[in-house]
Amino acid sequence: MSVKKLKPITPGQRFRVVNGYDAITTDKPEKSLLAPKKRSGGRNSQGKMTMRYIGGGHKKRYRIIDFKRNKAGVSAEVMSIEYDPNRTAFIALLKYEDGEKRYIIAQNGLQVGQNVISGQENVPTEIGNTMPLSKIPLGTIISCVELRPGQGAVMARSAGAFAQLMARDGKFATIKLPSGETRLVLVSCMATIGVVSNSDHQLLVSGKAGRSRWLGRRPRTRPVVMNPVDHPMGGGEGRASGGHPRSRKGLPAKGYRTRSKTKASNKYIVERRKK
Repeated sequence: MSVKKLKPITPGQRFRVVNGYDAITTDKPEKSLLAPKKRSGGRNSQGKMTMRYIGGGHKKRYRIIDFKRNKAGVSAEVMSIEYDPNRTAFIALLKYEDGEKRYIIAQNGLQVGQNVISGQENVPTEIGNTMPLSKIPLGTIISCVELRPGQGAVMARSAGAFAQLMARDGKFATIKLPSGETRLVLVSCMATIGVVSNSDHQLLVSGKAGRSRWLGRRPRTRPVVMNPVDHPMGGGEGRASGGHPRSRKGLPAKGYRTRSKTKASNKYIVERRKK
């Protein structure tokens, strides 16, 4: 993993920091695992804008990722590590012994030619292997964690993310999540060994506004400069600060807790995330 700081030969390159893409081994995706991806531009089925600041951007094709890793007991060889425009992490193309190909989220240190396996029994604790939390040694760094058995990975999936298996008690395992939250998860849930790839993603600097436009992000208007009809923090004479920060619907932001006190999953949260 490496990043490159470009020479300031143009204004857009002055502060630009780009990914070295050392881990990437090919720029041609597997055709059988591609699907079309249509852009909504933030509009709903009636054509009305429901999400602001979305639109434009480069055309993409979706890579079908195997988040469930449910091909148990069948070894697979890593054919390539690839870039995925739909996520911050890199993806790995696996070819199973029976000839089937699947994409997975690549872990740091996953190499072309390496074999990975998933399943309940006799799975070694090595990078890229997937197994239930009941089989993983305590203290292990994990990623791509399920929240419900069979659901597929939903937690710790973005670049550089990882969780840690802290303890096990009965049918629950205690996991420390990337947010800092400590939570109980059923030991039958699957997780992958290792840290998610592309941990240098957080160091990148776009360098110019146009690069955000290529990603489909339009310019964002600050609420303080809006009119009162558009936002609770709008209006006022001159440069009014806007009072307490709040959402478009008037709910306080930056520290105000909106999570329901009676939510059923509250009992599984051992420690809340840090502010």
